[in-house]
Amino acid sequence: MLALETKEIIPLKAKTIAIQSPGDMGHAIGRDLIARGFRVVTCLAGRSERSIGLARAGGLEVLDDLDTLVSEAALVLSIVPPSVAESVAKSVFEAMERTNQFPTYADCNAIAPRTAQQIARIFEGSACPFVDAGIIGLAPGKSDQPTRFYCAGPDTSAMEALDGGGMSVTTLSTSIGDASAMKMIYAAVTKGTMTLHAMALTAAKLHGLSDAYAAEAAASQANAWAAMNRMVPRLPLDAGRWVGEMHEIAAFFADSGLPEDFHLGAAKMFELLDKTPIAAETRETVDESRTLDQALQMYADVTIAERESP
Repeated sequence: MLALETKEIIPLKAKTIAIQSPGDMGHAIGRDLIARGFRVVTCLAGRSERSIGLARAGGLEVLDDLDTLVSEAALVLSIVPPSVAESVAKSVFEAMERTNQFPTYADCNAIAPRTAQQIARIFEGSACPFVDAGIIGLAPGKSDQPTRFYCAGPDTSAMEALDGGGMSVTTLSTSIGDASAMKMIYAAVTKGTMTLHAMALTAAKLHGLSDAYAAEAAASQANAWAAMNRMVPRLPLDAGRWVGEMHEIAAFFADSGLPEDFHLGAAKMFELLDKTPIAAETRETVDESRTLDQALQMYADVTIAERESP
């Protein structure tokens, strides 16, 4: 009697992880995974030169198309701006259907729970496990703390296999939307606070009160003042991308029966910051010598121009 051939079960750690797309966060996650023995791939069709450069910096392997990507990956991490999260999911799922290959799909984007649930419906009825995920913290290697992944869904095992190195993975529940809610709550405070700082400081500049406010803040709110000097001049670098995130947060609060207006205002402030010269820079090319006061003058100039435009 012939013995049946047994198929070796390869743990996820020995398999391939796909990252769409390798931006500031995505390429750093890829680099961390590669250092821990994963093979990390991406598809750069239609991507910017910056994304191509970051993929190279992270050491990611570039595949020709999404069909190849889903055929070779055990897990696809979607790390893109909120505005394109759904279209990226549709493109990846279409590749799954063409190839009949269904790796786990983790949506790691800053989206409202209702958006996560809408994206999850794309994969319903297929063999693709869908994971609702939210990323909190700086990219791996940029902080002493690990990058935190919060996950939710019926099967989060593929994400849990990534725990370690510069990444911490926590499963919240089996309910799609819970991880996105966690991200919305956290970002509502962090990015909302930074936006409020930028708005107040710009108002002080417009009213000739910058020096007086700086003296008061340094004396009575030393920690907040230090954060303003560190973060506010850099906000335009991400402002265009964060507009959509503020709308997602606003939708989350509205769905929760809470006021949405604060973060709709934050979105408008990010739209304003995205019109400054700083927005044309990147995290790699930003002028590190620029002071808070110099940045605020740019914010004030754009505010005046917008106010006076017909």
